[in-house]
Amino acid sequence: MICDSARAVSARANASSETNDCRLSSRRVAVFDGEQNSIEPIAIIRLHEWQVTMDSSDTGRRPHCSMLRSLTVADLFTLANGSCGTIAIFLCLNYIADGRQHYFWYAFVLLYGALVCDVFDGYWARRSRRQSVLGADLDSLADIVSFGVAPAVLGFTLGLRGGWDIAILTFFVVCGISRLARFNVTAETLSEGTGKVPYFEGTPIPTSIVIVSLLGVVFALEASGEALWLGSHRIGPAMLHPLVLIYAISGMGMISATLRIPKL
Repeated sequence: MICDSARAVSARANASSETNDCRLSSRRVAVFDGEQNSIEPIAIIRLHEWQVTMDSSDTGRRPHCSMLRSLTVADLFTLANGSCGTIAIFLCLNYIADGRQHYFWYAFVLLYGALVCDVFDGYWARRSRRQSVLGADLDSLADIVSFGVAPAVLGFTLGLRGGWDIAILTFFVVCGISRLARFNVTAETLSEGTGKVPYFEGTPIPTSIVIVSLLGVVFALEASGEALWLGSHRIGPAMLHPLVLIYAISGMGMISATLRIPKL
């Protein structure tokens, strides 16, 4: 009887030790990405991992707001990037609704703010050498909003509203999504074990700020709407503004497999 009791106590102790090891492993610091867009080794703060089959009686032991607490300063810059792009879209809708020019200028400035935040999130990740496990994905999603969807909405706002215009604007956004997805998948291969990506395959999506700048000039010269540069042409069932082709060129540059831009 004494032996049986000792075995039971030993089994419970071993189970408790395994449980503690499991919980500790969820807190271990892993080495992974170097910045939002490369894989130079740095420390990552991992989220707490919980079993999918967790018993209902264990739910009380989950850390409160564990995802928010796992975010780093670099992630906050990334979220600010996405916020700038989102607000810029809303301001464009306000401009379409009532025509007040200051809405467009606020949207224009916010997209430059998104670019500044995009630069600082990578800088801070390298400086602090700390990044959450969500960092790289957060960066890609924020970039899609601020440098993909928002510039397309900006073009639509200024008069690129023909059927072919909308198709090309959509193509531009899809190219941005594809470009970021490809980078996330191929970054490790491109590094060739060095821990640093030597070049960008295709143009980075933040280069769409060049289009934003051009549209700012168009708006400042009051060349929007019916006065858009290069006019408009009916091709088949829909209208096309030739100015929209800058979006097509940018989109094709992003998904190019042969265009390689050295990474500084």
